[in-house]
Amino acid sequence: MTAGSASTSPQTRAGHEMVPGERSRSYYGRGIINAPVWTWEIPTYFFAGGLAGAASLITAAAQATGNTALAQAAGRIATGAALASPPLLISDLGRPERFHHMLRVLKPSSPMSLGSWLLAGFSTAQTGATALAELGRLPRLQRLAQAVAAALAPMMTTYTAVLISDTAVPVWHEARGQLPWLFAGGAVASAASACVLLVPDDDAGAVRRLAMVGCVSEVVVFEIMERHLGELAGPYDQHPAGTWSTAASTLTAVGAALLAVSGRLGRLRRTANVAGALATLAGAFAERWAVFRAGEASADDPAHTVDPQRRRADALRSRTDQPVEPGRL
Repeated sequence: MTAGSASTSPQTRAGHEMVPGERSRSYYGRGIINAPVWTWEIPTYFFAGGLAGAASLITAAAQATGNTALAQAAGRIATGAALASPPLLISDLGRPERFHHMLRVLKPSSPMSLGSWLLAGFSTAQTGATALAELGRLPRLQRLAQAVAAALAPMMTTYTAVLISDTAVPVWHEARGQLPWLFAGGAVASAASACVLLVPDDDAGAVRRLAMVGCVSEVVVFEIMERHLGELAGPYDQHPAGTWSTAASTLTAVGAALLAVSGRLGRLRRTANVAGALATLAGAFAERWAVFRAGEASADDPAHTVDPQRRRADALRSRTDQPVEPGRL
């Protein structure tokens, strides 16, 4: 907490509680922590990376069950999204060599370092597996490469959520228990929906149901996250994060509904499947942007940084009845 926030904090001399209804402030109302400096490439990468990971899992499952059409479509989706991910990161970094520099050291304690290695390994394995499948060459090596990609895929769907949860941005850090599940649900919904677009309806039954499961998961986890965040969830009700959040929930609900009823629409089944899949994809994309924009707003609000620290200090003080050092928060 800065000196400015300390001087304006309406606490008693003993430092125990705020005056009810008072809001924490800082000098000139400026954020106490720095807001993320990422540009549009990063939330887009959140979407693409999750899509690639979930599509890779669908590929492996389709191969195991003998659904050749679905395996081919899912493999292409996973590869396309995987190949799009490094350029998005490099574009945000500004210079290609910066991505290379992140691969010079493997630091287990750093989500950024592990994520860079994860992306490189997953993209290489998935691209190789898809290329061999398309060429019809070296089937054993193809299966091995796909198995490696599938093993890394669950981490691809969630590691970006772990990455942002490891920052000081309050709305991200305080939701560290929910964000990975939210991103995983969105990844499953988007990958399954992309497969619905590319495979015949007769082969799309399983992924259509999987897309609906992903949609329901997104909605439920987001609700749990908002309740857990309490007052910190405010940015999700305000522009611009609120606009993205409303778009995400609406598109996801519409997409899930269309996919659920498409089987009973006869000749309109294909139209409903396409419309539902596109809505679900757009909803998952909007959800990543909602989380991104909420993080920017949360970092700019001094109360989001000060108030959780004060509550933790009060809780710790009530247990120990001793002054609380800042480093213990």
